[in-house]
Amino acid sequence: MFLLGYFHMTLHEQINKEMVEAMKAKEEVRLSVLRDLKTAFMNELVATKRKPDEKLSDEEAITVIKRKAKQREDSIKQFTDGGRAELADKEQKELEVLKSYLPKMMSKDKILEIAQAKKNELALEDKSKMGMLVGAVMKETKGEASGKDVKEVVESLF
Repeated sequence: MFLLGYFHMTLHEQINKEMVEAMKAKEEVRLSVLRDLKTAFMNELVATKRKPDEKLSDEEAITVIKRKAKQREDSIKQFTDGGRAELADKEQKELEVLKSYLPKMMSKDKILEIAQAKKNELALEDKSKMGMLVGAVMKETKGEASGKDVKEVVESLF
């Protein structure tokens, strides 16, 4: 009997596939977000001097999705500040779709554990070395912690 080996679909391929599903299911918000991502992926490929029909690695795709999520967060804040709740709601729905493709973020407790260990390892006591610690913790968490959370946790250590 012939068995197919384990097949891992990249995030790029998964988003292309789910775009078709969203189209068939007439999920307008999801479809709009996925189309936007597909365009952003193509732009990323072109910006890195690759052919538009190539695929991004999962890490590259996550970077693009994080960038898009950050844009939505900024828009939500601006629309909320400007009293445009309906536009903020639309951006919030789009942000939820984007977040479903991002890895689960690390808790502040876990970040604190890592930051404390790094601070001891690097023997940092001076507040002027805070940036060095933030960088070391960000590298250690490999994109599973937001920069904002890492900065807050590191500041609490000094």
